[in-house]
Amino acid sequence: MGSREERHRFDHDLVPLAALISRELRNEKMEKPTVRYGCAAQSKKGEDYYLMTTDCQRVQGNPSSTFSVFAIFDGHNGTAAAVFSRDHLLNHVLGAIPCGLGRDEWLHALPRALVAGFVKTDKEFQSKGQTSGTTATFVIVDRWTVTVASVGDSRCILDAQGGAVSELTVDHRLEENAEERERVTASGGEVGRLSIFGGTEIGPLRCWPGGLCLSRSIGDMDVGEFIVPIPFVKQVKLSAVGGRLIIASDGVWDAISSDMAAKSCRGLPAELAARQVMKEALRTRGLKDDTTCIVVDIIPPDNTVQPATPPKKYNKLRSLFFRRKSHKSAAKLSKKLSAVGIVEELFEEGSAILAERLGSEDSNGPSMSGLFICAVCQDDLAASEGISVHAGSIFSTSSKPWQGPFLCADCCNKKDAMEGKRPSGVKVT
Repeated sequence: MGSREERHRFDHDLVPLAALISRELRNEKMEKPTVRYGCAAQSKKGEDYYLMTTDCQRVQGNPSSTFSVFAIFDGHNGTAAAVFSRDHLLNHVLGAIPCGLGRDEWLHALPRALVAGFVKTDKEFQSKGQTSGTTATFVIVDRWTVTVASVGDSRCILDAQGGAVSELTVDHRLEENAEERERVTASGGEVGRLSIFGGTEIGPLRCWPGGLCLSRSIGDMDVGEFIVPIPFVKQVKLSAVGGRLIIASDGVWDAISSDMAAKSCRGLPAELAARQVMKEALRTRGLKDDTTCIVVDIIPPDNTVQPATPPKKYNKLRSLFFRRKSHKSAAKLSKKLSAVGIVEELFEEGSAILAERLGSEDSNGPSMSGLFICAVCQDDLAASEGISVHAGSIFSTSSKPWQGPFLCADCCNKKDAMEGKRPSGVKVT
C-alpha cells in the first residue's frame, strides 16, 4: 500500500492502474540499455576467479528489476578466499539491503550494503581458520547506473564517450598509497621492504607480519586485521550513449595502463575486446601472473544513439565536437536523459573506518520480529544487545555513541580489531 502522498497523487491524476502499469513498462523498455560482456583469462598460479551474472532481480519474479553483476577475485596464498568470496559475497551484499525498496532507494542503499557484505564475507571466511586472501572488484550494473566496490589492486575502468577513460577503483597498494600506509601503521601494523642478508631492502613496501603488499583484502587473517575488507565504493550514472567497463586483475594493470587497455580494444565487441586486452598485456610483459579481464558494454536501446568511436589519437577539440553532436541526438530520445559524454558521479567513499561507512541514521531499527538487526551480519539483536558502531571509536567523528547503526558483539570485536584497538582475535599457528 502506498504512502498518503502517493495515494493523493493517484486520486488527483485519476490514472487507471492498468494504464499506469502499462506506461511504466513502456518506460522501462525504452530506457533500459543492453548489457553485453566477454571474458578472457590466462592462468599462471590458478588463483584468479570471476563472477558474471545478468539475471539478478531486485524484486524476485519481476523481470523489469533485473540487474547484472561482474566481479574478479585475485587470490593469494591459495584459492580458498577467492572461491569463498565468489560464492558468498553477492548474497551477503543483497542480504544487507532492506526489503521493499524502490529502485532509487535500492541504489541509494547499495554503497552501505556493499560495505556490510564485504565485512561479513571477510569475517565468515576468517572464522574458517584459513590463511588465504583475495582482492575483490565487484561491479553492479543497473540500467545506466554502475556501482563498483573494491579492495586490493584489481581495477575497474570506464571508457566513456569521447575517449575519456576514468578509474572507478583505487589501488590499495602500500607502495603507492600514502594514506593507507599511515592508516596501517596507526592501527598497529609495520610497513617496510623485505630485508635480505646484510640488511639490504628489496621489493615493494609490505605490511608485517605477513609481508602482504596490499592494505585491503578479504581474508589474510595471518597478516592482521588492520588489513581491512572495507571497500572503496564509487557509483556513477552513465549518459544516454552508454560506455564500456574493463575489469581486470593486476596481471593486466602491471603490464599496461588504463588508457592503453581502453584504446587497445575500441571498436571491438565485448568478447573480442577482452581477448585483445589480454593479448596486449601478455605482449607487453608476458605471463608473469594470473591474468583475467572482463569487458562489459552498456549499449543504448536506440541504435541511433550508439557512441561514436573516438580517434586513435585522442584530440580534445574533436572530443568536444563528438560530445555536442551526440548530445543533440540524445535530446531527441528524452529530455530527461543525462548529458551525452558526461558521467554523473552519484557516490564515492573510501574511508576504512566502519562507523563512517555505515552512517549514523537509525535505518537498521527494529525488524519484523521486533528485534534490532546487526548492520554487518544481519543477525537479530535484542534491544539490550546492540552496540553502536560509533561507541568508543577513536577514529569516528560522531559524538553520539548511543546512535545506530548497531552491531552484535562479534562484529563489534571485528570493528575494534580493524581499528587497532585490540589484537586480532584469530591466531595462526
